[in-house]
Order: sequence, then C-alpha cells, then structure tokens
Amino acid sequence: MLPRLADPIAAVATAPGRGAVGIVRVSSTTPLGPLIEALCDRALRPRQAHYGPLLDARGHAIDHGLALHFPAPASYTGEHVLELQAHGGPVVLQLLLARCLEAAAETDAAGRPRLPGLRLAEPGEFTQRAFFNGKLDLAQAEAVADLIDASTEAAARSAAESLAGAFSREVEALHGRIVQLRLLVEATLDFPEEDIDFLRQADAEGQLAAIAAALDATLDRARQGALLREGIRVVLAGQPNVGKSSLLNALAGAELAIVTPIPGTTRDQIGQTIQIEGVPLHVVDTAGLRESDDEVERIGVQRSWQAIGAADAVLFLHDLTRRGQPGYDAAEAGIAARLDLDGAEAPTARVLHVFNKADAVAPLPALPPGAIALSARQGEGLDTLRRALLERVGWHAVPEGRFIARERHVQALRATKVHLELAAGQLHAPAPALDLFAEELRLAHDALGAITGRMTPDELLGEIFGRFCIGK
Repeated sequence: MLPRLADPIAAVATAPGRGAVGIVRVSSTTPLGPLIEALCDRALRPRQAHYGPLLDARGHAIDHGLALHFPAPASYTGEHVLELQAHGGPVVLQLLLARCLEAAAETDAAGRPRLPGLRLAEPGEFTQRAFFNGKLDLAQAEAVADLIDASTEAAARSAAESLAGAFSREVEALHGRIVQLRLLVEATLDFPEEDIDFLRQADAEGQLAAIAAALDATLDRARQGALLREGIRVVLAGQPNVGKSSLLNALAGAELAIVTPIPGTTRDQIGQTIQIEGVPLHVVDTAGLRESDDEVERIGVQRSWQAIGAADAVLFLHDLTRRGQPGYDAAEAGIAARLDLDGAEAPTARVLHVFNKADAVAPLPALPPGAIALSARQGEGLDTLRRALLERVGWHAVPEGRFIARERHVQALRATKVHLELAAGQLHAPAPALDLFAEELRLAHDALGAITGRMTPDELLGEIFGRFCIGK
C-alpha cells in the first residue's frame, strides 16, 4: 500500500550507528518556515548552509551543526525540504528527530501547528515522493537503492549511469519509436481498403525491424547490468576430496574452508563473495556428494543438492588422480545423471566441468570439450576458470557502456520483445489482421512503460520502495 503522500515526513537520512556527521531530513508540501524558526531561531536562505545551534523546546542547543533549506520544487523530493546536519551519534540524531516532531505539533501565535501532521517517514518514502513529483522516473529511483547497495566498483558506476538517466533514455527512445508506429497503424484502421498499401509505403515492416534491433541491444545491456547488480551464484559440487574447499580458498585468496585429506570435512555450505571484472560471484562450497551413514553429513549432502538447484553456475569438480578407479567413476556417473548431463538438454548451460589436481598428473589426459584442467593448490588454470565462468553466464564487453538493471527490467524487455515478434507475425501473415498488429504494439508499449513507471501498478511501487532504507 502506498503511504500518505500529502503528509509531511521526517527521518534520520544517514546509516544507523556512529559517524562524524548525521542528517535529519524533513519533507513537506507546505512551507517549512515556522518549523525552521523553532529549530534554528532564524530564517534560512534557500540552498545555503547555515551553521549554528539546533534548538530544543527550551531554546537550548541539542547540537551545533548545519541547516539547509531547499524550497520546492528545487529539492530531492520536489517538496519543501529541510536538512539538519549534526554530529553523527545515534542519541543526537534521535533527539533532533524527536524535536522536529515536537516542534511541528507546537502552535504559533495564531494557535496553528507549525507543521500539522508531521510523521516518521516509511522506507523509501523520500525517493518515492521524488518519483511521484517527477524528479526521477522509476528506473532512476531503483538506481538510487542500487547505488547504495553496490558491492563492486563496476556495479556502482553502472548504477550511477542509470541514476543519471542512461537506461531511462534508451527505454524512452524505444517507447517513442513504438508510439510513432502505433500512430501510423491506428491511422490506417479507419481506411481498411488502403491500409496494407499505406503501411508498405510507410515501411512499417522496416520500422518494426529497426525497433526490434534496438530493443535487442538494450536487452543485452540490461542483462549485463542485472549480472552486476545481482551477481552470480556459483556452487562447487563433486565428490568428497576432489578439491572444492581448496578451489574456494584459491578463488577467494584466503583460507576460508578447512582442507584435509579426510573425506567429508565440509558438512555445511561455506560461502564467499568475490569479483571478476566487477561482477560479484557468490561462491558456495558444499558437502561432498556421496552416500553416508552419518546423519549430519546426509543433511549436508541434501543441502548441497538444494544449492545446486538454485545456482546460476555449477562447477562440477573431478579428481584427475582418481580417474579410472571403479568406485570413483561409478560415483561420478551417478552425480552426472542426477545433474541431467546425459539428458536431451545436456549439457546444461549451468554446469562447467573442472578437472582438479592437474599438477599431480602428467601428461594430462584428453578432457571433454569445454572442460577446464587446473590445480587449485598451485593456482594454475584459475584465470581460465574465471573467464569461462563469465562466459557461461553470458557476461561480455559492452562497447556502448552498461547501466544497472534489475530482473524485472529484463523481464519487461523480454515481454516487449515477444509482443514485437507477435506483431511482426501479424504483419507478415498472408491476410494481415491490422487490429491484432495494433494490439501487439500496444502491449509492447505497455511492457516498456512498466520499466520507467508509466504503467506500474501501486502494489509493485509499494514493494519497490519498501525495500529502501528509512531515510531514503
């Protein structure tokens, strides 16, 4: 449910905990002069920092700091905004916030509250107001949270591009081209005896193809942006003692997992996030896949299979020093069958074969196509593995640059692509049904609108902004 957007709101706008500086923010559709007078005992010049005491109800200083007033519409939310910058202790900031609420309820000389209805902001409500007041579109608003949450430099840069409007401009350009084609088609529906010839003369087919090509380019960059934001969940799978923990340690560059020659050392999942070319990789070491009488180990193996099912990429580790041993090979075949490597859709795009302990085998035997030989202990072959992982999940260089994107953006672009393909099918039919062609263009138009907020239901808006921090 959307919050009450007409209410004035206040919140601590900096992260919880101690810091050098903390900020309390107030936003309101009504002027903030009376509240400013109570807190600062003077008027503030717009968009200028004023240093001085920040006062309690008795006129005593809670703290000394900066006060900034941003009259509407030249503010983050598009409303009247007051920011109080004080020392960043939790108690100080809570006292300032409580004083804002208290002062808002106080009456002036005419008996009117200084700022009627001031309440605590809900998560993401400041940015939500910026969206509703036209300061940001929905994709830019989401980029605010993505910039805050970025776990790599590449993700932060891409989020900044989206916040600056790079993604939105591409979507809006596609949106405009579809609108132009829709106008053309709608105009022909009033003259059915001339519609096909008119569309051919206007090169409707060429326009549709050009839109589809531009959409494919945007979709490709959005997929890359989604990888930067979400990262890749990589699971290390295989029998006990094939080197999964050693590989995790090698990729992380730290001794995270215990490595011993004793089978079954790893009984639960151990995870670490690393980055390759700016892409976050959430690497999970799992219990060795085998039958066991140990109840704890059986639970660990069950969790391993659950992790494999949820992974974006699975590194199926093999031990080169044990190849040819009947028991080992039989267990390998059983794991492979369960991974569905031998089925009609095999090998699955998620599974990458990694043959470990290459330093202990000479010469190397022939390996399956696409497999990688390495030594987790010596670090040989790790760069090849890193490149292969990125290729397996579809990462590649994008010359035009990247913008951050979410899975919902990718899904909206895919839906747009489907409707454009259906529209092309109608246009190429022996007896084109132009009303259906126009309808598919409308649906493509609506799918794109969900990205920037043109066609977004309130329930989705509530979910998106509810994931923000309180003061944003």
